[in-house]
Amino acid sequence: MLEVSGLSAGYGAVEVLRGIDLAVAAGEIVALLGSNGAGKSTLNNNICGLYRPFGGSIRFEGREIAGSPSTRIVEAGLIQVPEGRRVFPNLSVRDNLQLGSYRRGRAARARNLERILAVFPRLEERLAQAAGTLSGGEQQMLAIGRGLMSEPRLLILDEPSLGLSPLLVEEVFTLIGRLNGDGLAILLVEQNVVQSLAIAHRAYVLENGRITLSGKAADLAQDPELRRSYLGH
Repeated sequence: MLEVSGLSAGYGAVEVLRGIDLAVAAGEIVALLGSNGAGKSTLNNNICGLYRPFGGSIRFEGREIAGSPSTRIVEAGLIQVPEGRRVFPNLSVRDNLQLGSYRRGRAARARNLERILAVFPRLEERLAQAAGTLSGGEQQMLAIGRGLMSEPRLLILDEPSLGLSPLLVEEVFTLIGRLNGDGLAILLVEQNVVQSLAIAHRAYVLENGRITLSGKAADLAQDPELRRSYLGH
């Protein structure tokens, strides 16, 4: 579904990503792992059209999208749930969810809202509440729910476990597995190596703007270099 090849990107004259090759097939969870500052969000923002890459190719379902407007990329069904949740704090939970279908999924908005509230019963209890008054975990559910309102064909989740308690992290990863079980392709961008590799089919490790490791998630979980760098053993 998504093919990134030879991608270089950055900000101003500063190159952050150097020759990135990455792919996500239909029905896969692919984990993109890396520490803070490795270039993960830069890659996301170039895939989603928020920045124009310096060079290389980004193809979504066979069509070149590098440098396309972000609105067109959303309309094609490539949806990002950004790092830090970024809900609209002064709007209600209902309004935040409905904004997810602004560019895509508008015709089925009522049906999708019903489906998402079935997935997130806690949000149903808080539909009239201002999003800024929700807990961090509830805001993460809201951000994912808002992404799902766009009827994504591929969902990019940028650091969904960031700042959550261990119990809520477990809940978020269980949800990701369930969404994928329903057939949704997911690019999971995370620092949480252990749980990401436990649910992903394949994974890439990004360090200093380059992919340094890639392969089946189960194989990478046993890789001595990865274990030493990220797990401390």
